[in-house]
Amino acid sequence: MAYTVTPSRLPEVLLIQPQIFGDARGFFYESFNARDFASATGLNAEFVQDNHSKSSQGVLRGLHYQIQHAQGKLVRVVRGEVFDVAVDLRKKSPTFGQWAGFHLSADNAKQVWVPPGFAHGFMVLSESAEFLYKTTDYWYPEFERTLLWNDPALGIEWPLPSALTLPVLAAKDAAGLLLSELETF
Repeated sequence: MAYTVTPSRLPEVLLIQPQIFGDARGFFYESFNARDFASATGLNAEFVQDNHSKSSQGVLRGLHYQIQHAQGKLVRVVRGEVFDVAVDLRKKSPTFGQWAGFHLSADNAKQVWVPPGFAHGFMVLSESAEFLYKTTDYWYPEFERTLLWNDPALGIEWPLPSALTLPVLAAKDAAGLLLSELETF
């Protein structure tokens, strides 16, 4: 199987399109193949955990990262549509504090590679969405940090569904810190 890999405006954040085989019966694609992933991306990521979330329209999860045990994430949507965002938190990076956003859906089957050192989050655009992601390290709640989703220094252009004036947030996401206040890499 082959992947088409496109670097984003943050060169280490990759948009990945698997090869899809479809006919009158439906479709088939390999959502992950370690050998093909390494060949297409140049990365030899070892994934240790798979996560699956379901959220309603307007829910915004993020922007999360772990200051220790930083996680690389391979993310995709298997039902519905989301706007997915990665933010570079590596102080010495030329793209520090910049973001890249992607429309991911079950229909387009696109995936995003979010490397360690980046905050990650998504907003649900469809009635509901199921979101899957593989991580390169385990979740350690004591090291989890949250970047405020609407930090003016970031200028993320969240496509909020028209029926809402604000996204639906967990308490920890509403209490996220500004980039200027965060522990970064």
